[in-house]
Amino acid sequence: MAATNVMESVLRLCLSSFLLIFCLSDASEVVMEDVVPVSANVMSNVGYRIDGRVEILTSLDKDWMPYVRVLIDGGDYLSYLRPDGTFSIGGIPSGSYVVEITHPGYLFEPARVDINSKGKIRARRVNNLQPASVKTIAYPLEFRERGRATYFQMREQWRITDFLFNPMVLTMILPLLIIMVLPKMMNAADPDTQREVQSQMNALNAKQNDTVLIKKKKKNLLNYELRSALL
Repeated sequence: MAATNVMESVLRLCLSSFLLIFCLSDASEVVMEDVVPVSANVMSNVGYRIDGRVEILTSLDKDWMPYVRVLIDGGDYLSYLRPDGTFSIGGIPSGSYVVEITHPGYLFEPARVDINSKGKIRARRVNNLQPASVKTIAYPLEFRERGRATYFQMREQWRITDFLFNPMVLTMILPLLIIMVLPKMMNAADPDTQREVQSQMNALNAKQNDTVLIKKKKKNLLNYELRSALL
């Protein structure tokens, strides 16, 4: 009988310990589960919310959605897309924010969202060159891809035009072409044109010859005057 009582006491003690440990672990889980949602709800009820949609018209499937990140002010607030392409970021106080969409394969134009103290939201384009200029856009925000992101620059290939338009080549070829083409053009012209061009050239040559003769006469006269002065 004594042995039986001892065994029953041991079993009761083990069962009590097991129940105590189970209750403590369950209570800790309840506390942890209660704390997280309460804090999350409190944060979600503070501030305002920015809503929008992201679309990539050039892609037929939705494989791009998991790689999209919605950033506010460079990452102070972060969000992901829902299956329908929309996003919503809450807990944002009043102020002016820049909303950016990042994707490794596509580029998007950012937008600026202004929230006043009464909760009125205005969306406008980002203009870094002229911050004072305001060009409003629709709200909720609509983002569409501006183009594909390029991380590499194509290597330049040799082209024949690069050789032909080289300044050194032009300085050598153009005079040669003028020498070869002008005589043929003169020969192909009608006789009247040839006579007119020839008369103009003769007049020009005669004028040049007269200029040379005048210069020689002036030089000879100057030499004569110098000799006379020396004598």
